[in-house]
Amino acid sequence: MSNRQLGAVMFAPAVLFIILLIGFPFVLAVLYAFSDARIGSTGFHLVGLENFRSILQSPSFRKALQNSIVFTVCAQAIVIVCSTILSMALEKPFRVRGLVRLLILLPWVAPVSLGTIGWKWILDSIYSVITWVLIWLHFYKPYSAPMWLGEPHLAMASVILVHCWRLIPFSTVIMLAGRSAIPKEIPEAASIDGAGFWRTLFHITIPMMTPIISVALLFGIVFTFTDMTVVYILTAGGPFDSTQTLPSLAFATGVQGSDLAAGAAISLFLVPVLVAVAYFMLRVAHRAEVV
Repeated sequence: MSNRQLGAVMFAPAVLFIILLIGFPFVLAVLYAFSDARIGSTGFHLVGLENFRSILQSPSFRKALQNSIVFTVCAQAIVIVCSTILSMALEKPFRVRGLVRLLILLPWVAPVSLGTIGWKWILDSIYSVITWVLIWLHFYKPYSAPMWLGEPHLAMASVILVHCWRLIPFSTVIMLAGRSAIPKEIPEAASIDGAGFWRTLFHITIPMMTPIISVALLFGIVFTFTDMTVVYILTAGGPFDSTQTLPSLAFATGVQGSDLAAGAAISLFLVPVLVAVAYFMLRVAHRAEVV
């Protein structure tokens, strides 16, 4: 067997995986989006752009799009700042650094559904540990305490914070890898020249880590913009669609609402947005590497 044939054989499982688990569902979603397919219906007719025209006129879709943008932007701002701080704190060796790194990684290692169910109990309107601590500290009275998942703004904040809790460990690992790749001589030379902590951070560390930050941000945006687990378990899009995002709306419309065509159309709306984000972030990373 030649090297070319051996390469093709070893590459075949990856191609088969992409075709079966990514390519086929994507083609099926495109076909559904341009049809009138419904769960339980035996008929199947192509309707062109009617599904896209319908969802663009829907107030629920516009609200979900707005929520998705707010959810993604706020979550990624918090994740990047917190992971940068954690990577700086965990870079230098100290006595229990291994244990601290393990504890920080646990939210990412644990199943997302299990962790989110735990947070749902923590934020419960009756049994919330946070609420009872605030009552014990006399910040609130028992019958005037906030309902974390029952008030629109608090529900969105809760969803964002739980998602950040899950995503920060992943971003921290990427940041740690980026910081370890910076030659130690450069910060040391800057320190000798009189550069303080903030000047070193903004003029040396962050510019040199721009490609790594771009990769962490790209993965974070993709994970956040396409995630529906946290939203579905915590609030199911409520109250009053205040936490409904595009993935959760697509699930509610296509699976729970039996309208496969509209659900597929909502899902396909994510594709050009994520492709544009990926292209932009990769261009930023490439320019930083060239510079």
